[in-house]
Amino acid sequence: MRLNYILFVALALLVCACQSTPKDIAYFQDLEQYIKNNPHTQLNARPVIKYDDQLSIIVSAPVLDQELVAQFNLPTTSLLSAGSTTLSSTPNLQTYTVDSEGFINFPILGRISLAGKTKMEATQYLTTLISKYVTDPIVNLQFVSYQVTVLGEVNSPGPVSSGTGRLTILEALGAANDLTIFGNRKNVLIIRENNGIKEYGFVDLTKSAVFSSPYYYLQQNDVVVVESNDTRKKNSNFGSAENYQLSVYSMVLSTISIIATIIITVVNL
Repeated sequence: MRLNYILFVALALLVCACQSTPKDIAYFQDLEQYIKNNPHTQLNARPVIKYDDQLSIIVSAPVLDQELVAQFNLPTTSLLSAGSTTLSSTPNLQTYTVDSEGFINFPILGRISLAGKTKMEATQYLTTLISKYVTDPIVNLQFVSYQVTVLGEVNSPGPVSSGTGRLTILEALGAANDLTIFGNRKNVLIIRENNGIKEYGFVDLTKSAVFSSPYYYLQQNDVVVVESNDTRKKNSNFGSAENYQLSVYSMVLSTISIIATIIITVVNL
């Protein structure tokens, strides 16, 4: 009777160990409670212009002012197609580069400061300046080089681009085809540069507080690093997923062996 009881407990422990699911894999585990406490979260989705940003700025106006408004636009160029000696028929729009002091050189207006302004603020500012020369100008400003880099335990690491100037950490990780099963969702690092100073922040993707984090919306040239979880670190020598499965089987067999040893020892007492 005593032996049957010991065997039953041992097998139950073994089944639980084999069937248990890893913790900290699901995103936003406290989402229901978070929504109750924060039904309307105010987020800052307005990235500002920084130095080295590439901007496309196109100015248009009513038909009567077409010749005048053309002076405020950079000329288009035609590029040679790869392997061809003829010019491409598709015009290539030139862009403005924000210099290290936050300025761009704009036709007619000269050197103007845009760094630190949001897309809307910069558009309104340019519209006001150009209105001195053109009636009711329309300014279309777009980020050309808005890009972040995602590294570490994701399925497709590398650069992620956005033409809108708006990119959340969830969108960036989605573009990287999500975290691997070995990604540490509780400690995702964001490396950011503000005014020439490196800044480091962490977000916990298992908690809904990420939605109100200052790192929820990424900024130009941010680097997102997903570190390996403890399972990956412990099994780093196994390499491939197939080898990792073999290691799991090995651990199960070791567990069975230990339990069997304990049972034999108890029986012989």
